[in-house]
Amino acid sequence: MLKSKVSNKPIVLITVIALFCNILWGTPFPVLKIIYKEMGIVSSNLADNITLISLRFMLSGFLLFIFGLLTSAPLLKISRSQIKLIVTLGLFNTTLQYFFFNIGINNTTGIKASILAQISIFFSILLAHFIYQNDKLNLKKILGLLLGFSGLILVNLDKSSEGLLHFSILGEGFMIISGLTSALSMFIAKKIGKELPPLVFTCWQMLTGSILLFLVGLIMGGNPLTLHFTPLSTGLLFYLALVSSVAFYLWYTILQHRKISELAMFKFIIPITGSVLTALFIPGEALLPVHFISLLLVSTGIIIVNRK
Repeated sequence: MLKSKVSNKPIVLITVIALFCNILWGTPFPVLKIIYKEMGIVSSNLADNITLISLRFMLSGFLLFIFGLLTSAPLLKISRSQIKLIVTLGLFNTTLQYFFFNIGINNTTGIKASILAQISIFFSILLAHFIYQNDKLNLKKILGLLLGFSGLILVNLDKSSEGLLHFSILGEGFMIISGLTSALSMFIAKKIGKELPPLVFTCWQMLTGSILLFLVGLIMGGNPLTLHFTPLSTGLLFYLALVSSVAFYLWYTILQHRKISELAMFKFIIPITGSVLTALFIPGEALLPVHFISLLLVSTGIIIVNRK
């Protein structure tokens, strides 16, 4: 059994950063819709989809690398054992997570896709219970999970529930595997953070993970030269790369100072902010009272779990 690392850093600052990261992670929902429409990519075109996502994270890694050079970060001071951990993190956090996610989301429908996309929260809290001595599951966490899950269900009530009881390996199975790889990434990142600055391992894990994902896209038939980039889609792709680099760097930084179960709860915010931003920026989408009720439920759950 391990003892989770917790510091005395101000919880208010960590809360603000956690909120900021998960709000940023909600922005790709409407942005990707615009990019796909602009580039003529349909969601079922997995080869181009995976290739485009690999380019996004490759750009994220390069942005962090440039920032590391400007701030004199020890980008090259990495041992052989640390390289293995970084490659493992890149494999889980980028390559496997987004490979399984893209195939899974295209083989399931409606409310199940939205729920299963956040299943990493449950995996994170359950795994933390067995791995860390001071991160056990308790009544507060169970209540917080129930409230967060209720908010998640509520914000997705307008989506199709067709085939709710149906299960397939390529659909629901792959979504669950994606959630598990996402959860495992947090534990790997927490372990690496004891030895390397978050900027260093975040940069390298994005580069290695995205390169592996790019190769997967090529094997599936994807070709970056045939992607129809426009000024708008190119600008939005750079925006998504910036979002990923900033959010993951900040997230892995605060991860070193709080319990995994406490931070995992904030991920319930992603589908809520994604729905709100989609309603604000995508024509035909509406901002409804249910969005605010969902946000209230999720926020209450987060407060219950994190309140000292």
